[in-house]
Amino acid sequence: MFNFDTSTDRQNSNSEKYTKRDKLFGTNDITPMWVADMDIDTPMFVLDAIKERLKHPVLGYESIPQSMYQAQISWLDRRYGAKFDTADMLYSPSVVASIGIAIEAFSDIGDNIIVQTPVYPQFFKSIKRYKRDILENPLIEKDDGSWIMDIKNLKSQINKKTKLLILCNPHNPVGRSWHKDELEQLLDVCIKNNIIVFSDEIHCDLVYTPHKHTVFSSIDDRAKDITVSAFGVGKSFNLAGLSTSTVAIQNKKIKNKFMEVYNKIHFPQGSILSCVAFETAYKYSDIWLEELKIHLWQNYISLKNLCDKYPQYIKITPIEATYLAWLDC
Repeated sequence: MFNFDTSTDRQNSNSEKYTKRDKLFGTNDITPMWVADMDIDTPMFVLDAIKERLKHPVLGYESIPQSMYQAQISWLDRRYGAKFDTADMLYSPSVVASIGIAIEAFSDIGDNIIVQTPVYPQFFKSIKRYKRDILENPLIEKDDGSWIMDIKNLKSQINKKTKLLILCNPHNPVGRSWHKDELEQLLDVCIKNNIIVFSDEIHCDLVYTPHKHTVFSSIDDRAKDITVSAFGVGKSFNLAGLSTSTVAIQNKKIKNKFMEVYNKIHFPQGSILSCVAFETAYKYSDIWLEELKIHLWQNYISLKNLCDKYPQYIKITPIEATYLAWLDC
């Protein structure tokens, strides 16, 4: 059994959400909840692996071990049935960095890039940074507060300058774990219109029973041929400070285009300790993660029960995934 009810005080640890309280909110006397990380300790078996590596007295240049990628590939296969090879995998310091490369690789200045709103704000910032145009495909809020894709709207907005769709799967912030049939409809539209899909799957491990995560590229061979998949350990295992994620691209032509930009900007290849933490987390966290999800779900229910007492002031979106709460105040 793991204990998620107590954690180390982060207020004097350079934690971003704590150190910026006064700057952003004018006071330090608040509990910050604006950054998507957890106030729980990093798994001890991950910390132990880092300590073990630090017994070696040299921290010089190293290559990323293939075992790191193999650990993630095994994880994605046994948990989601998604099949990848080590040749498909690339290191990235963050999903947002990978989005930037995809925008540069698969579109030109003035092209349209689709986002399904409301969505993670960095999607907008990345598109604007590269001088592309945002094409919003708003989600539809149902009577029960849950959200669905508007495929009809998507079809009506696409034009010849639409080159890329950034999918949030599961979705931040509305907490949807997109069902396979929903993703299949999205896939059909993208195939018909020659649109590349960048699938941000960083929250994929935080899906609650009875819902199941579908890796977008695993839907069928058509999906493999148009998808850039992004995964990371930051959300699942509270390792965001190590700046380690991966991109998986199964189509060689698409991967080569991605690599042209990737190599041009000389992407860093990870740190020694981040590689150790990444591999250890994917090898040994199955039980830890399942217990964490129970804890997170109980937290959500507690928050929901509180919000439900004051329906005239606040409404909480029902969630299927993530540890984020989307509130209508």
